[in-house]
Amino acid sequence: MPTPEEDVDELVEYMPRSAVGASCTATTGTHQRRVERLLGLRADGKQSAADCRAIRAFQVREKIKPANGYAGPVTWARAELLAARKNLDPGRRCPVKKYAVACVDLDRQLMWVRKDKKVTFPVVNMRSGRKGYATRTGWHSVYWRHKDHWSTIYNTPMPYSQFFSGGQAFHAVYGQLATPTGSRGCVNLSYRHAQKLWDVLRKGDRVYIWGKRPGS
Repeated sequence: MPTPEEDVDELVEYMPRSAVGASCTATTGTHQRRVERLLGLRADGKQSAADCRAIRAFQVREKIKPANGYAGPVTWARAELLAARKNLDPGRRCPVKKYAVACVDLDRQLMWVRKDKKVTFPVVNMRSGRKGYATRTGWHSVYWRHKDHWSTIYNTPMPYSQFFSGGQAFHAVYGQLATPTGSRGCVNLSYRHAQKLWDVLRKGDRVYIWGKRPGS
């Protein structure tokens, strides 16, 4: 599987006031259990001194700031991506077809494209719909592409939009993807990843979406 180029300018974790300023926080993170599982820790969903040290070491290694052991959405997203690079689709949820399929895993907030057994667009982090704006699951097709799209509904830019279900599309966003809340249904990508996906997908290509965004 191709190794995606690093395009993260800076990874800054979201955290409550109780965790700010601590060199190693005792505060349990919003994604505590998921991060513990991914880092091979005891997944009890409770922060311990040992958890904090292990999470902080991971944050230092991955240049997540501040590196204080808080298991928030940014730390979780990075850990999921690294795990997926080693084991892309452990549940074999995305169908393997002779044609291109854009695979969207809402559970892990990841997406990739494969054609038969070849991955043509490597796995990347993404952001799907928040509560009340769920990204629709199942089979879809790319039916319209608009590189310089502007949403008249939300009055916001949607660069490199590739629509696959009603008003839901793959498109670029400015800023960090791993936020506490999700999109309004679209599959948000970093600008560089949306730009690269534009050159991979074509009108009529299939999209398969499964799972549920955590917390949605």
